Amino acid sequence: MSRPVLNGILDTIGNTPLVELTNVFPGFGSRVFAKMERFNPGGSIKDRSALGMLLTRIRQGELVPGRSVVVESSSGNLAIGIAQICKYFGIDFICVVDAKTTTQNLALLSAYGARVEVVRTPDPVTGEYLGSRLDRVRELVATVPGAYWPNQYANPLNPQAHHRTMREIAEALDGKVDYLFSPVSTCGTLLGCAGYIDQHGLSTTVVAVDAVGSAIFGQPHARRLIPGHGASVPPALHDPAAADEVTHVSDLDCLVACRRMVNREGILIGGSSGAATAALDGFRDRIPDGSNCVLIFPDGGDRYLDTIYSDAWVETNFGEVSHLWKNSLTTVTDSPRPAAAIAGA
Repeated sequence: MSRPVLNGILDTIGNTPLVELTNVFPGFGSRVFAKMERFNPGGSIKDRSALGMLLTRIRQGELVPGRSVVVESSSGNLAIGIAQICKYFGIDFICVVDAKTTTQNLALLSAYGARVEVVRTPDPVTGEYLGSRLDRVRELVATVPGAYWPNQYANPLNPQAHHRTMREIAEALDGKVDYLFSPVSTCGTLLGCAGYIDQHGLSTTVVAVDAVGSAIFGQPHARRLIPGHGASVPPALHDPAAADEVTHVSDLDCLVACRRMVNREGILIGGSSGAATAALDGFRDRIPDGSNCVLIFPDGGDRYLDTIYSDAWVETNFGEVSHLWKNSLTTVTDSPRPAAAIAGA
């Protein structure tokens, strides 16, 4: 059956694939599915948030090309999602990033024509850049004519965009979603999915996947290496009641899970996706056989080639334990999936 012609690139946001994972958890008595958000046009789940926060204002004439300027703090995926939408509609975009922003993300923002401001002084209290970035956003909003700050950290349109994410998952599995593992940063995905689950009476156990060293769920703040996962301060959207369970994943466990995923499933995943994978691995003994487990994979691994998938970076940052992750990739020997098991074979 032929697919319909879409009305512009933004119509490709959403309806991302739900893929069953069959090799990464050998011996597990339940089915595991990954919601592959890398297939959004900007490459991540943040395309949904960006569109949700901007499209209504654009359609209502509140954001106008030549007069309006979108200003937002982001060092990664949301910045790229907003830059794409602003370019599509001809609206100026100023993105406040920090010194840890990757050269690849800076290049992508430049390609979309965004104006980038780099904050180089971290917050004196946390040692992180988020507070300093937000201070600079407030200065720009106060001084730039026509400035609009979507504020992904507090805007209720962020989680509302993810009602659709959960709806797509539920419809694909006929409502049988027993466990949902959702990585957290702004908490938009977590809140949106949990809201849909509550509204539709699903019996889903929602597991929030946070980073060790993230302050979202009350842990002491500590240095983190994997971007886009966790936060140095709890976002305004944060609601502890949205999750039934909370688990914290270390940077090392996160990157091990990423490496295992590409080795066993041929899927190159991003850091927070690795966290979701590691979280399920930690829960597997508690999950009844026959359950449907869904992992949110917020983005792909192409933006982590210089970190998670770089042996040199791993050796530099985990030198004394680097042998552990190498050994962990070979602790289970799986035979390759037979060709007959591949769809269409």
